[in-house]
Amino acid sequence: MKKKLLALLILFLLVITGTNAQLGFCNGNSGDAIFTETFGTGTTNGPALPAGATSYTYVNGEPNDGSYTISSRTNYFDWYNTTDHTPGDSNGKSFIVNASFTPGEFFRRTIDGLCENTSYEFSSWLLNLLPQASCGSNGIPINVRFQIWDSTDNNLLATGDTGAIFSKPSPTWEQYALVFQTQPGQTSVILKMLNNGVGGCGNDLAIDDIVFRTCGDNIDVANSTSETSIAVCAEDTPINTTLSANPDFSVYTSHAYQWQESTDALTWADIPGATNQDYTTPMLMDTRFYRVKVAEDAINLANDKCNTVSDIFDIVIEERPDAPISNGDVSLCIDNLGGVRVNVPDGVLVNWYDAPSGGNELETNKVFYESSISGTFYAEAISEIAGCISSSRTAVTLTYNELPVVEDEALTFCENSSIILTSGISNVSHSWSTGETTPQISVSESGTYTVTVTDANVCSSTKTITLSAISSPIISNVNSNHREITINTENEDNYEYSLDGINYQNSNIFNNFRGGLYTAYVRSIEGCGVVELDFVHMVIPRFFTPNGDGVNDEFKPEGIDLAQNYNISIFDRLGRLIVASNNLNFSWDGRFNSKNLPESDYWYQIQLNETTFMGHFALKR
Repeated sequence: MKKKLLALLILFLLVITGTNAQLGFCNGNSGDAIFTETFGTGTTNGPALPAGATSYTYVNGEPNDGSYTISSRTNYFDWYNTTDHTPGDSNGKSFIVNASFTPGEFFRRTIDGLCENTSYEFSSWLLNLLPQASCGSNGIPINVRFQIWDSTDNNLLATGDTGAIFSKPSPTWEQYALVFQTQPGQTSVILKMLNNGVGGCGNDLAIDDIVFRTCGDNIDVANSTSETSIAVCAEDTPINTTLSANPDFSVYTSHAYQWQESTDALTWADIPGATNQDYTTPMLMDTRFYRVKVAEDAINLANDKCNTVSDIFDIVIEERPDAPISNGDVSLCIDNLGGVRVNVPDGVLVNWYDAPSGGNELETNKVFYESSISGTFYAEAISEIAGCISSSRTAVTLTYNELPVVEDEALTFCENSSIILTSGISNVSHSWSTGETTPQISVSESGTYTVTVTDANVCSSTKTITLSAISSPIISNVNSNHREITINTENEDNYEYSLDGINYQNSNIFNNFRGGLYTAYVRSIEGCGVVELDFVHMVIPRFFTPNGDGVNDEFKPEGIDLAQNYNISIFDRLGRLIVASNNLNFSWDGRFNSKNLPESDYWYQIQLNETTFMGHFALKR
């Protein structure tokens, strides 16, 4: 079998506290197992160990202190319930021990048929059965001493303690080993296991898979180019190579060899006549495995209890793999990054290229290739061990589809009305934020609306429509300032103004209009209706010249004749009332008490319907 790695020994020593320095695994190569105790299988307890194998009492049930059982279950008392350690067992059993209050031997076994002057490795798996939280988390740890005695039971060949093995958070099997060497003329040893702990709450253990193997030199196998394995493609066969066994002389002082061959690395057969340190294989067309049995004496090569085996040299011959199997072409939306995928069997890798042959390598050792662009990509299969390449590549196409093109909008509508909203795109499905799925919807409230459109490629875009209501205009008043008319509204918006209902302007100020009766028209630019207001535009002269020339001889406001309620008062600079009248045909000639008044500014106050006008004008001669 393969050599045990030194790292495993180091890890083992770190885990175990207080371990005797003699505990340890074989540092070289081991042989096949020459003795194995797995304690059997079955759903019933037992059988008891042979007489003399233990000083503990066998029970067919819960083992109390100083007793044991052989069982496929471990859930006695509050112990962990777990399976045995032996790989592949069905209802495998283990040796379950409830340690005695008194430390001492609880197991012994004689191992016969060994070879003299030969190193061996003993190993066993142990399990602390006590859950970590039991005994108030202060359970007694298990602590086992292994001893190897000669057949007379007088000479101790090797000993080692596991040290305290504390409870774990879960049931954990751990392996321990001891290396020893038989003496001249010695072909039998006695294995003893002793309990170093004490009885009480804890110190309960299970034991399984006791194994003895030979322990020899560390023996590696390499060919003439220092390779420890080779792998080739079937198209490059037949091949052969020359192998050499290289022992490190750590145990053996001399070496005898027997080369072996296998087709599965499990069942081995001696190669007739292959007894040298070197061996040249035949011309091979399929996979083979080689190793060499080694012993200090050629006679021990035939006794597997006396020899060891080297590392295995693999000669792997692989067939050219089939091209990868496509998972299908992929169609994605441009906003969703993805890729293409193929399938290959275990042991086969995939490389991607941009051409069916040759071309550029895009990705290695992945069954999935991700790309942000559309294209056809080619997957090539490569065997993992020998690197054999498929005879063709598998084409897989990735297509990125554009998203539906929509444009956000900001719309207005007249208050107290409705408006039709649309995505502006056809041949798509619709999903509105209102829950509707029609191409267009009618709404009557301002706010933000969205519609998600999805095309035949299942690509989607979302359009946002911001909707604002336009309020109807409300005319608050119309101001006259000489020949200027200003139309004022209570609310502000995009309004147009008119005095004839036909010609509209953006400004609310109109110039050069004679006094008279007019109608003010206001409407929104979007055409949300027209409001009207009739008003009297009064034009008050800023001066007059009563000099008898027939031109501008009288002060007479324009438009007062259209008023329903009218009253005018004129004052001089000292505030003296000069004229007062409610005559709709009023005019003033600049006289007071039939006398001409001097040039000066005069003040007026006009009450026209519900509007009061105040100001001054000049009298010029």
